[in-house]
Amino acid sequence: MRMKSIITLVVALVFAVGIVSFAFAADDTVVKGTVTKIEGTTITVKNSAGKETKVTVSDPKVVKVGDRVTVKDGVVKKKSVAGY
Repeated sequence: MRMKSIITLVVALVFAVGIVSFAFAADDTVVKGTVTKIEGTTITVKNSAGKETKVTVSDPKVVKVGDRVTVKDGVVKKKSVAGY
């Protein structure tokens, strides 16, 4: 009976640690490029190498197709041509 309790406790701890690690895993991905498409809260950004990436943003109304942007943590910022 004691061994069953220990195994149950170990399984519960492994599960809890797994859940906590997902909670703290941040997406630090930064996407830079030109907006090619806007669909709802998802924008498509084409980088200088020609790769397109879809990103969900908090406020897509601040940009339009053709704007140069940087997106980090769902926040989109316009870039001037000189600051790109």
